Amino acid sequence: MGKVKVLIVDDSAVMRKTLEKSLVRSKDIEVVGTALDPYIAVDKIKKLQPDVITLDIEMPRMDGLTFLSKLMIATPMPVIMVSALTDAGATVTIKALELGAVDFILKPQLEDAAGWDEFSRELVDKVLAAGGAHVKRKRTDAPAPGAVTISVDQKFSADVILPKKRPDLAKAHTGTVIAIGASTGGTEVINEILMGLGEDAPGIVIVQHMPEKFTKAFADRVNGQTRLSVKEAVHGDRLYRGIALIAPGNFHMLLRRDATGYWVEINDGPPVNRHRPSVDVLFRSTAQVAGGSAVGVLLTGMGADGAEGLLEMKEAGARTIAQDEASSTVFGMPREAIIRGAADMVKNPRGIIAYLGGLTGED
Repeated sequence: MGKVKVLIVDDSAVMRKTLEKSLVRSKDIEVVGTALDPYIAVDKIKKLQPDVITLDIEMPRMDGLTFLSKLMIATPMPVIMVSALTDAGATVTIKALELGAVDFILKPQLEDAAGWDEFSRELVDKVLAAGGAHVKRKRTDAPAPGAVTISVDQKFSADVILPKKRPDLAKAHTGTVIAIGASTGGTEVINEILMGLGEDAPGIVIVQHMPEKFTKAFADRVNGQTRLSVKEAVHGDRLYRGIALIAPGNFHMLLRRDATGYWVEINDGPPVNRHRPSVDVLFRSTAQVAGGSAVGVLLTGMGADGAEGLLEMKEAGARTIAQDEASSTVFGMPREAIIRGAADMVKNPRGIIAYLGGLTGED
């Protein structure tokens, strides 16, 4: 497979140069051009035929959202939004994902040197993943980023948050609980699944790889579109039927149980699989406290976060589902789960909705 060709669209000359310098550190990426606004970008898309576009949200003449909506109608292709870590930026970015953007990345503060190093590594990973994504017409797997020449932070397992142990099946709560994990492309699939469930659905806990502020914007948006009560979780939230709790960005979420039922712990331990929140952490805690009363669902995303946790859920007696390749934006996390034998079932979103919808009558 050849290099992933990237077009950078940003009105800031400094940012265009920064993005280009970050991307050329990988020999698997070629920056074929830059554009300072969408009008120039249209001509360059026709001429250069990029595989991926990085797109700034705030630009003169035409804002990023307007351009994105037009692009997805005329020439659907993988787009990564470049966003600011603000409440307004979070809301607009969630809208961009709804319009068809594959992923987004946050601009660090100018004075944060370490943040820019992390930004460069993350940008390369996201572009390589986006280079293998099918937009709107369902997706294929991302190319493996094995040739990236950027240093990688230490990768912790879920052991740093919650030691692995045999679940206490004898004391497992009898109420059904659904645990969902997702990354790249997951926001729209989660929204589709939750919209398809009734108000009496079992309690749902969700990890979607997102930074702080963005998880609240995502939860608020989904809450307005479903019959469920959807919110960004806070420590101590109880889990009941008809409620979906989304892990807050920059914190892990663990399922806990006491004499009256399930609740969630919010934990600021180190990143697991380079993610916080981590799907593995949620799935392990669910395996330990819910056992066979749980259903685990691993959706689209790059990497392997959640694959080991889904296997632990299966070994604890839970029913487990991985999203299928044809419907995944990036068939990384579900594929890893399938390879490890963690998935009892492989389904597309409609199949997942049908299965979860049948759990309504369970105690």
